[in-house]
Amino acid sequence: MRAPGGFQIGIDLGGTKIEAVLLDPQRKEVLRKRVATPVGTADDHLAILEGVHQQVVAAAAHIPEGAHYTIGVCIPGIVDARTGVVQNANTTSLIGHPFQAELEARLGHPVGMENDANCFTLAEALRGAGRAYRMVFGIIMGTGCGGGLCIEGRLHDGLHGIAGEWGHFSIDPRGATCFCGNRGCVETKISGTGVARHHRERWGKRLRMEEIVAGYRSGDPQCRETFEDFLDDFGRSLGGLISLLDPDAVVIGGGLSHIDELYTLGRERVQTYAFHPKAQTPILKNQLGDSAGIYGAAWAGR
Repeated sequence: MRAPGGFQIGIDLGGTKIEAVLLDPQRKEVLRKRVATPVGTADDHLAILEGVHQQVVAAAAHIPEGAHYTIGVCIPGIVDARTGVVQNANTTSLIGHPFQAELEARLGHPVGMENDANCFTLAEALRGAGRAYRMVFGIIMGTGCGGGLCIEGRLHDGLHGIAGEWGHFSIDPRGATCFCGNRGCVETKISGTGVARHHRERWGKRLRMEEIVAGYRSGDPQCRETFEDFLDDFGRSLGGLISLLDPDAVVIGGGLSHIDELYTLGRERVQTYAFHPKAQTPILKNQLGDSAGIYGAAWAGR
């Protein structure tokens, strides 16, 4: 991340919206604008590219002439460090395209591009729940499950740009098939969709994650068993991660971060599975909410 001194444009590209923010040299918001992500067009990839391009141009129009600025984009996927093409993206129309290079060619300006979990982690490490810690692991638990690693205020991407992809670590070789092709990935066990699928397969009932949580709290025996399995899988997944990396703090984001039991009963399960007999790793709820992705994009800009 660059030190303060220039303007920063951040773009958060999601499945439903393309949001832009412009930060001034003191990191205060000058502009925030959201438009819908194009879907169902003749060529969604090109439509999205144009949408992001227009959002950057609109933000840059508010920058004084001659002022230095950076551009960063948060995407729901990763840019392959070797080929430069997007892979493993939830916005599937981007897969296989050199999206970063295409955008840079249109803008005539360098662009930093990171996946959404990395942007979340960077933002929370710099200005959110993890700001007091040297090594922060951020995890997003929602419809999917992802992660990122920030060390001393800088993202650690790894050799292939996949550092922190905790959601696609297999913990159950007999588990459900993940979209990545492996079986029993963390994402299949503790994402909202994964828990809902597990409940349906076990009990034959279609409940959303929030309904399963509510049922657990009200004493429903089926929901209680499903939720206990969820807590155990959470503890095994995060306990193993802590044993491997030993981060100074873990910050949780995404829709499931609002489940209070993760920070009490879930913490107990983590301590059960972590290698250290008295693991005290702080497990923290995010502080920046939906703004983490767009701030992280701005701060990861080039």
